[in-house]
Amino acid sequence: MVTHIASILTGFILDAVFGDPHFFPHPVRAIGWLINRLENGIRTLFPGTEKGELAGGAVFAVLVPAVTALAAALLLAAAKAAGDAVLFFAESVLVYFLLAARSLRDESMKVYHSLKKGDVEEARYNVSMIVGRDTSVLDEAGIARAAVETVAENTSDGVIAPLFFLALGGPVLGWAYKAVNTMDSMVGYKNEKYLFFGRAAARFDDLVNFIPARLSAVLMIGAALIGRMDFQNAVRIFRRDRFNHKSPNSAQTEAVCAGALCIRLAGDAWYFGELCKKPFIGDDIRPVEQDDIKKANRLMYTASGLALFLALAWQEVMVLY
Repeated sequence: MVTHIASILTGFILDAVFGDPHFFPHPVRAIGWLINRLENGIRTLFPGTEKGELAGGAVFAVLVPAVTALAAALLLAAAKAAGDAVLFFAESVLVYFLLAARSLRDESMKVYHSLKKGDVEEARYNVSMIVGRDTSVLDEAGIARAAVETVAENTSDGVIAPLFFLALGGPVLGWAYKAVNTMDSMVGYKNEKYLFFGRAAARFDDLVNFIPARLSAVLMIGAALIGRMDFQNAVRIFRRDRFNHKSPNSAQTEAVCAGALCIRLAGDAWYFGELCKKPFIGDDIRPVEQDDIKKANRLMYTASGLALFLALAWQEVMVLY
């Protein structure tokens, strides 16, 4: 437990300082490779019918996080056999690669800096790197809005949810969560290829994020209070708009962010040449501005700090009892 406490803190600091260096292969790439291999293999074992794809997708949704967790457990077992110092190093690195606060900040701030210097085309390109929608139709406000939404939504997926599972089950459970999250991002689509095969993965992702998304929203409300943003409006919009998304989890933090910043997020968006109708989140009190990207990042980092405190406090409780 003492090692867990030290490794969680160290990993958080490493992420805050270094982010995700592009020259170093991220372990999520290995999960992506595993997902592709398992998908191809499982599809050959099950018929291409609706029932066959549903069954194959269910097996796939269990195997991906199970294999990932096993790999993390074996790595930590080998590290433990080599000594406490090696175990601490291994756990810290695994925690470091689980968190994405610095990466989220860096990528969203690229959009901010492009808008700041008036290069809209560059801003469109930069925001296209972090969102799935068609960015060619976005004006400056739309670009800033997309970046803010990404920061708000991924505060949970990229930082607080991993900390939640690290606190409960260490890097093994943390990486099992990361596998579920990565799996959903790769196959959790309602298109012809994944409508049935990816359904279990999408539902699994909804399930594991149910509590973390709501915890993230509460912590973000606390961050709004600490950061002297509109705390009351954050609570109001959260209560009203937290389900204004097809996912039961995604609008939780987006609603808080929209309320705290007194802006309107979400709404209709273009994907692959088709207009997707979406409800709004928040009130159109004022236009979305480039500085809102910086404010969203402040919310994200403050909420992440609160989550870190809770994770470390929980580990202390486990040590004592």
